[in-house]
Amino acid sequence: MAELVYPPVIATARTMFKALDLRFDIAGCEHVPRRGGAVLASNHIGYLDFVFAGFAARPARRLVRFMAKESVFRHRVSGPLMRAMKHIPVDRAQGEEAYRKAVSALRSGEIVGVFPEATISPSFTLKKFKSGAARMAQQAGVPVLPVALWGTQRLWTKGRKRDLRRNHLPITIRVGEPMPVGEDESAVSVTERLRERVQELLEAAQRAYPGKPKGPDDTWWLPAHLGGTAPAPPAAQAP
Repeated sequence: MAELVYPPVIATARTMFKALDLRFDIAGCEHVPRRGGAVLASNHIGYLDFVFAGFAARPARRLVRFMAKESVFRHRVSGPLMRAMKHIPVDRAQGEEAYRKAVSALRSGEIVGVFPEATISPSFTLKKFKSGAARMAQQAGVPVLPVALWGTQRLWTKGRKRDLRRNHLPITIRVGEPMPVGEDESAVSVTERLRERVQELLEAAQRAYPGKPKGPDDTWWLPAHLGGTAPAPPAAQAP
């Protein structure tokens, strides 16, 4: 079936990127499979993360079908767009249907995007990962593609007003090699491996990031362990 909505939405996003003069540093796009299913699993630090994680798949000419909370699909503007782009609604109280649709999409050769932390991390460090990405990949017989984003929190994140001014902000994206998932490997083990890999990519993105706070009042977007004033993560999740 022809993609009538997704390409124009991507074009609109690219126009927004240019209008904001975002400075992209993307590495690892060659790891995105050119064909076949895969679970794209990214860290989650801002409301626009799905835009940037999906953007990393464009050099491979792939479209990512993201799993997103069901309320987004009820919105009068975003709802029709999300459905037309074949994203997958998730009812957190009854997630079985979303899981089934995701596995079906993977088996049909789609890339399905997920945020294993489930919600935005206010500390901008990795929260505990849920095992859904690993279980879907295992059931569908596809690899997991780890992705790390950095800088997206400066545009719009939880507890902050969105800032879509022309601030020339850097956005760093790192894509890792696809992780094979063995049939006999436990979902817990796969999830642990995935989190470790995303953590490595996140640290690489942070090291490469050229942006610096403008002053003492602009350290909110840096995690505590990097000298910022973002809330400290729980001790069990500290990097």
